Amino acid sequence: MADFDAIVVGSGMSGGMSAKELTERGLKVLVLERGPEIIPERDYTDQLAPWQSPNLDNVPQDEIKQHYPKQYGGVAYAIKESTKHFWVKDDEHPYEEAEGTSYDWLRGYHTAGRSIMWSRQTYRMGPQDFTANKEEGVGVDWPVRYEEIVPWYEKVEKFIGIAGSEEGLNQLPDSVFQPAFELTDAEKSFKQKIETTFNGRNVIPARIAHLTDATEEQRSLGRTNCQSRNRCHHGCTFKAYFSSLNATLPAAERTGNLTIIHNAIVRGLDYDFASNRVSGVQVIDAETNERRTYTSKMVFLNASAIASALILLQSKSEAFPTGLANRSDQVGRNLMDHVSGAGVAGIMTGFDDKTVFGRRPSGGIYIPRYANVTENDKPYKRGFGFQGGASPLGNAGGQIAGIGRDFKEAHKLPGPWRFSVLAFGEQLPNPDNRVTLHASRRDRWGNPVPIFNVAYGENEHIMQREALKDARAMMEAAGCINITSNDADLSKPGNRIHEMGSARMGRDPATSVLNGWCQAHDVPNLFITDGAFMTSSACQNPSLSYMAFSARAAHYAADLVAEGAL
Repeated sequence: MADFDAIVVGSGMSGGMSAKELTERGLKVLVLERGPEIIPERDYTDQLAPWQSPNLDNVPQDEIKQHYPKQYGGVAYAIKESTKHFWVKDDEHPYEEAEGTSYDWLRGYHTAGRSIMWSRQTYRMGPQDFTANKEEGVGVDWPVRYEEIVPWYEKVEKFIGIAGSEEGLNQLPDSVFQPAFELTDAEKSFKQKIETTFNGRNVIPARIAHLTDATEEQRSLGRTNCQSRNRCHHGCTFKAYFSSLNATLPAAERTGNLTIIHNAIVRGLDYDFASNRVSGVQVIDAETNERRTYTSKMVFLNASAIASALILLQSKSEAFPTGLANRSDQVGRNLMDHVSGAGVAGIMTGFDDKTVFGRRPSGGIYIPRYANVTENDKPYKRGFGFQGGASPLGNAGGQIAGIGRDFKEAHKLPGPWRFSVLAFGEQLPNPDNRVTLHASRRDRWGNPVPIFNVAYGENEHIMQREALKDARAMMEAAGCINITSNDADLSKPGNRIHEMGSARMGRDPATSVLNGWCQAHDVPNLFITDGAFMTSSACQNPSLSYMAFSARAAHYAADLVAEGAL
C-alpha cells in the first residue's frame, strides 16, 4: 500500500498550488522540499531598516565573489546581508556551461522556494500565445487553448489576489482584480502621451500579486492588505503579497491532509515496468545523507523546470535508458527564459513640485505586447512587454554640492523624476537549448552536475534591438530629456528567472513529454506542472500560468484517483 495518495516535489509557486488543490480534494499529500524550513517570524527581515544590518545591509564583495557570483549577478537588488539566506551559494550548488555559452541559474532552496523572492508581476497568457507555434510552424502545437484555461485562471486569481485594472485587451486578458496601485503623476502623463502618439499601444498599471482589498478567505489565512512599504524581497510578515508560504501551503495544511518534509533532495523516481507507473521517490537527506524512498499513487514534479528535468534524466531504467518519460528525447530540451536587455531611462520635466507618499511595491507601469498584434510590420516573430515606472529622484539625484544641515535639508525636497522601461521578450523554443547531466562530475550529495547549453537565437537579438528603438521613441514622445539606454547585448539566459519548456506539453508523444493535462505520455501517474510544461514562453511573466495549470492538473488527477484509474 502506498504511503501517500500523492507526492509533490517542490514547495514553491506550482508545488504549493498542487498541494493545496490535491489536499482540498481529500488526498493525503506529501510535499518534499529540498531545503530547510522558513519560519517567517524568525527568517523574514522586512521589519529591519537598512541601518540595522551591517554595511547598510550590503553583502561584502569578497563574500559575493566566493558564494554568490551567479545569484548576485542576476538579482543584486534582492540579495542583501539580511536576505542572503534565501539564495543558494553557487559554490555549494555547482553546474557547468557548454563552451561559448553562459547561463545564470538563480535559486532558493527552502520552504516556498522562489515564491518568497519573486517580483510579483502577474499576467495571463492570451489566446495568441496558445496558437502561435502552430500558425508559425515553430516548435509543436499547444494541446490546449486559452478558453480551456480561463476557469483555472479565475480560480487561482480569486485565491491569490492580484492588484490591477480592467483594460479589455485581447492579447493580455483581464484577471479577477483587486484595486490597482495608482500611477504617479509622471506615469499618468507618460500614459496620455504614448497612447495619443502610438495607436494600439497601451500604458497600464502593472498587475502585481498584492492584496489591496483582502477577501474573507484571504483574511482567514492571516493575510492583510499591502502596507506600501516596499520591503517585499525581505519576505512579508503581513502576508500581503502572494507566496506559497503565505497562502497555498497554509491552505493545504488546514485540511489535515498535508505532510511536508524539508531537506529532502529527490535523487530519482522508481519506475515499475509491470504497472507502467512511478512506484517510489528516492530521497537523500541534505543534512545527514540518509537515503529513503516514499511511495504514492501519483507524483507531481514541481521542482522547477530545470530541477524537474534533471530528476527525470537521473531516473533511468531498462525501459527508459535516457531518463524517465523521455521516449521523445525532449526532456531537458527547449529550455527557454524571457529575454531582456532593452532598457531605456530618461528625466521627466514638469513634475519637480510633485512627490509620493509611501513606497509602492515594485510594479509601476506595464506596456502590453503590441508587436505583431496591433503593429504587424516587424522583422521578428512574437513580441515583448515593457515593465517600468517613474519616481522622484529628489534633489539628491542632482548631486547638490554642500555640507551640513542645509545640505541634508535640500535632499528632502522634491526634484527631477526618472522614468525607465525594460523590455521582456519571448524566446522561441529550440531543441538545441538544453540541460543535460555531466557524465562523471557529482555534487556533494552524489547527484550529477547539470550542464547548460543555451543561447539566444537571431529572433531574440533582432527583437531586443527593435525594442530598444521603440523604447527611445516612446521616451522622446513623452518629453523625456537626458535619455540613456542599455546598448549592451541581451540578458544572460536564465537570469530573468523564468525558466521553462524542458518537458513540454504536446499532442504527439513522439515530440513532447506531457499531454494537455500535464500528464506524462509515457507514465500516467506522473504529472509535471512547473515551468517545464510550457510549450512556448509567451512574453508575460509566467507564474500565474504555472499555478492555473497546476490547479487544473490536480483536479484531473484527483478525478482519476476517485475513478480508480490511478
